[in-house]
Parts: sequence; C-alpha cells; structure tokens
Amino acid sequence: MTTNNHKWFSEGRYGLFIHFGLYSIAARHEWVQTLEEVDVESYQKYFDQFNPDLLDAKEWAKKTKAAGFKYVTITAKHHEGFCLWDTKETSYNITQTSYQRDLLGELIEAFREEGLKIGIYYSLLDWHHPEFLVDGYHPMRNNPEFIQNQQDNMENYRAFMFAQVKELLTNYGTIDYLWFDFSYQSRDWGTSVGKGADDWGSVELEKLIYSIQPNILINDRLGLNRGVLTPEQFARSKGMENEADVWETVQTLNNSWGYDRDNLNFKSSEMVAKQLVDTVSKGGNITINIGPNARGLWDEQSDTILSEVGDWLTRHGVSIYGATGSNYPAPLDCRYTQKGNKLFLQIFSWPYRTLLLPELGGKVAFARLLNDGSEIRFTDTKNLSGKRASNTNLYKEITEVNIKEALDPTMLMLNLPIRKPNELIPVIELTLKEE
Repeated sequence: MTTNNHKWFSEGRYGLFIHFGLYSIAARHEWVQTLEEVDVESYQKYFDQFNPDLLDAKEWAKKTKAAGFKYVTITAKHHEGFCLWDTKETSYNITQTSYQRDLLGELIEAFREEGLKIGIYYSLLDWHHPEFLVDGYHPMRNNPEFIQNQQDNMENYRAFMFAQVKELLTNYGTIDYLWFDFSYQSRDWGTSVGKGADDWGSVELEKLIYSIQPNILINDRLGLNRGVLTPEQFARSKGMENEADVWETVQTLNNSWGYDRDNLNFKSSEMVAKQLVDTVSKGGNITINIGPNARGLWDEQSDTILSEVGDWLTRHGVSIYGATGSNYPAPLDCRYTQKGNKLFLQIFSWPYRTLLLPELGGKVAFARLLNDGSEIRFTDTKNLSGKRASNTNLYKEITEVNIKEALDPTMLMLNLPIRKPNELIPVIELTLKEE
C-alpha cells in the first residue's frame, strides 16, 4: 500500500539499478558462476583480481543525477555471495580484496550528496556460503560429491542473512528501499525444490527490518505477497487494478544486469524513453540498470543512452516526475501522463498536421510543446459543425475521411507543425480548464 512515507517513490518514477561484483571481471553475465557451474575454488580468481581502480563514487552519483534519476538501487550482495561492504559476517567482502575499501558506504554517501534516495539490493541466494542448500539454481547442482557432503544448515544461513541485513540497516543511515532477490518456492527440479518465505524466515526478517527502519520500502520478493511489485524485463499492458498498489518494472539496457563485454544488444535511447513514458502512463515506476566494468567505469554505450534520456528529461521531466496515468483515452501511438490540471500528450509517432483528441472538446485552455514552450493552436470540433470548409483554413486540413469524425463535438483538434520536433518523444502540454 502507498503511504506518505513512500510518496517519494511514486513521485520519483525513474530509478537506476547498479549491478557490480566479481562477475564484472568475468564479463559474461552476472549468473556466470551457475551458468558455467563454477565451484567456489575456481571462482576465487575473480576475488583475487578484484580492484576497480578507476571507480569514482562521486562521478557515478553526478552522472546519475544528470541522467534524471531520482533514486538508485545498489547491489550490496548478488547471488555469488560477494559483499560490497565491510561486513563482519564473512571475509568474502570488498575490504579483503586489493581494493580494501567499503565501496557501498562510499556510494551511499556520494548519492545522498546528490539528493538521490538510496536503495540496497540484497540477494537471498548465496552460492558462496557453505550452508546455503543446493537447489536447481546452485552452481553445484550437478556435483554429487558436493551435495552429499553438504549439511542441512539453512538455519545457520538464515542467522547469517539476518545479521547482514541488520548491518546494512544499522551502519549506513536511512535506507529508503530494500530490494530482495528472490523467492522461487514453486520451482521443482525433481532432485531439489525452490526456496521461499519459510526458508528465508521472511516474516521475522520483515519484523527485524521495520524495527530498525520503520519507514523503509521493501519489494515483493520475500515470498509474502506484499511489498513493491517488481516485474522484471516486462511491460504491463495496463495499470494495476488496485491503484494503491506500488510497482516498478526493472529493465536492462542489453539483457544482462552485470557487465557483459560481448553483449551489444542494446536498447536505443528512444526505446528507453518510451518505456519510461509507457510505464508512468500506467501509474508505475521504471528502474533501468547499468553494469559497470571491472575497473569501475560505465561502458560508453550505456553512458550515451542514459545521457540522451537524461537530456530529454531536462525538457520533459515535468511530464514524468510526480505524474501518473490519465482517464482520458490517448490517440493511436500516443500516451497520456497527467499531473493535476496538466495533461501531457506523449506522441510516439508524429502525425501529419492534425491530431484529434477524444473527449477533450471544450476542456482545454491552452496547449504548447514542452521542448520549446511554443503554442500549439487547437479547435474544439463542435465549433466546426456548422461551418463551411471554404470559411475555415483549419477545417480545410481535415481530409474527407476524417470530416465525419472531426465533427464529433467531444473532440479537440490540434494543429501541429509538419516537422517533428527533434526529440526522442515530442510532448504537448495541455492545460485543462477548471471545472
């Protein structure tokens, strides 16, 4: 449920995910350890080589702010078990590498200085911990000797996990969002089954979290059927039936969360902007991921995409931040976002000269392009009903096919420039009349 404590989330709309860990050295997917069934001993080489010497936390934060993001979620620990903070629960952490610094603490401080809300990602899975029971996702799932020698000590693993979560919520000030990944109790591989709320101790874990930080936002992956809904790599066809539900779709730029050197299947900046608009038009948030490389740099293509979307947001952010969907039906290839009496027409496909807006006849006081603030002239179609085509230049621009539709008195007709504005998505701001 949405509360005032989480107002920042619904107003922010646009978040950044950062996936960074030992897998950044392997550079072939953040699940490389299990995809290639690598044991802990063989995976150790990445720990031994880890030293992101070019990483500048303040630069990351400034770039994130400039790209238009309002909150950031940082992977404190992914499934590989490697921790980006100075945890006392395991030596498998960043301060024990050549880097020797608490990166999570540095990032949190840098992002806070830029006014961004802080989210921490914590994997419920841990392929490094010896007492995390093997299942169908585990790298050692096909290693009979490992499975035979493993003791059933999930209780010990839960204690370890609780202690780490307590560290994260105690040592770094206010954490706005805790992002768990993930429950999979419905999976059955025959030789093993998935893990869920009982395995994690989710009810007690949730109590612990709220006892430390009562205003924190938690996602929906503890297996308790509550929290911020987080569909992954998925676009909803419509908004939530219950408008009080808080949700974000989390998306990659190239189908990999961690740095993947040879994966060049990148979205365009236009596609990312359209995903953002489409999500907000349905009442949700979108979080876009970046996977820095092993030396702590953002790859050039990701950097360019995020910068171009951020540039678009500089001129059009008013139609995104604090906005939500609208009850007015949008024309074909368009979306509406709305904030108060401002209705924003997001045009995915630029039409020729005129655009008809259903149900807005007589309801709009002023219209303008957001990119340059220039006026867009419009006519209520009811005012055309009794006029002859020869008496109205604007009326001449309507083809015979559209005349019958245009005379529908509930419509508004926009008179657009022929040339599409040089924007990822042109946006027209419609100021609605007071009722």
